[in-house]
Amino acid sequence: MMQSGPVGDRFRRFRERFADEGGHRPQASHERPGSAAGAEHARGAEPPAGAGDHPGGRAVTTDRDSTGGDEVGSGRRGDQPVRRSGEPPGRRRRRRGGGGEELRVPEAEFTSYYGRPILKGPVWKWDIAAYLFTGGLAAGSSLLAAGGQLTGRPALRRAGRVTALAAVSASAVFLVKDLGRPARFHHMLRVAKPTSPMSMGTWILTAYGPAAGLAAIAEAAGVLPRRGLLGLAGRALPPIGHAAGLLAAGTAPALATYTGVLLADTAVPSWHEAYPELPVIFAGSALASGAGVGLLAAPPAQAGPARRMAVAGAALELYGTHRVESRLGLLSEPYRLGRPGRMLRAARLLTLGGVAGALLGRRHRVVGALSGTALLAASVLTRFGVFYGGVASARDPRYTVVPQRERVEARRTAMDLPSGRADPPAV
Repeated sequence: MMQSGPVGDRFRRFRERFADEGGHRPQASHERPGSAAGAEHARGAEPPAGAGDHPGGRAVTTDRDSTGGDEVGSGRRGDQPVRRSGEPPGRRRRRRGGGGEELRVPEAEFTSYYGRPILKGPVWKWDIAAYLFTGGLAAGSSLLAAGGQLTGRPALRRAGRVTALAAVSASAVFLVKDLGRPARFHHMLRVAKPTSPMSMGTWILTAYGPAAGLAAIAEAAGVLPRRGLLGLAGRALPPIGHAAGLLAAGTAPALATYTGVLLADTAVPSWHEAYPELPVIFAGSALASGAGVGLLAAPPAQAGPARRMAVAGAALELYGTHRVESRLGLLSEPYRLGRPGRMLRAARLLTLGGVAGALLGRRHRVVGALSGTALLAASVLTRFGVFYGGVASARDPRYTVVPQRERVEARRTAMDLPSGRADPPAV
């Protein structure tokens, strides 16, 4: 006999409301087949009429996915939302038959421990990017000066020698600023290690700097008096400058490209993977910047070697930048996105404009000067774009981990190993 009182009345009202709304529900995952609810579900008991139409009903409807997938329920299985075949995991779904909370599977997000980068990023600042530019400018100017010297173009020779001395002096300032003390550069000369780009770069600068300086000083022979001791020095300087200019030009290709090898020798992903292209880019940038100096300083009648250097440098630079932006897969992203991408795109436009102006305006001094300025600006943006692209790849752990996984999978495929064989045992 039902107990009277508030508790009994409340239970009776709940039972009547449950009977009116329909009490059928599918068997939950925690109910065993031997239970009363499981047995009733196994016998195929039909839900009461109107249970699927009533807002409180919990009948499960089925439909077929538009892509031809299996029929799946649009309600819930136990505590898990049911998803149609082929539906993306991050898509939101609402429960049919009334209200209910909105369900959403979170998108997968690549991250690392505590959000920290996996690699220790380069400690280099903007002064090293400037060092990359001034080193290339010095190398290109020495090649320009050698071309003017061998073809009898004094204005071209003079502009190249003076610019080379100024650029290598600025390179020394930037390098010492990064090292902290000038004595550290001297300590690098204690050994010569061919496998170390930094050691080789130190010796290249040591050989190039005095030669470029003597070649530039030789340009002052014309202002010295013709008699006395100064006159003797004035007569001796031109042949010394001739030999020094050729020595500087012979060292210039190594000076222009060793910085690319230096960047590729680091663990920074987008620098390390671009080891074939970085020397090509830097060589082309050096030639273009040297050509810019010649177009700015020399009259159009003497700027023929500068125009040819501009074409050669632009071809190498554009080819190299296109390769690093397309060949490296995921590691090409830092060169296309953000500030590095904007710099490299602007450098490409300036390079094309500078070459076009040099070829089409060969008889106009103003057009030549504008073309030289565009080539110099393009060289600056190229060096800074490559520099900041590598820095960006070191900060994001995705650029370190994803290529490593791809290389591991490639080795497994080459060795015909199953994917799980090389994995460590689960703990």
